[in-house]
Amino acid sequence: MKLEKAAAQLEALGNPTRLQLYRILVRAGDDGLAVGSVQEKLDIPSSTLSHHLKRLVDTGLVTQERQATTLICRANYPG
Repeated sequence: MKLEKAAAQLEALGNPTRLQLYRILVRAGDDGLAVGSVQEKLDIPSSTLSHHLKRLVDTGLVTQERQATTLICRANYPG
């Protein structure tokens, strides 16, 4: 793993909301969770959730997959 990538991932997880979000997705396992379910668990506005998810996706910690009209988020274990 490159040092820069590891530093970016650790920096992303340094935010309490993103760390909590990542922990929720790790606990969800390989099935992941729909964005709406994550939002209910965190009780934060959708725009805030979108911001934090984007940061985790950009650093490679989370993947997203569209299933019809639902966006499924998963922890990226190899990342």
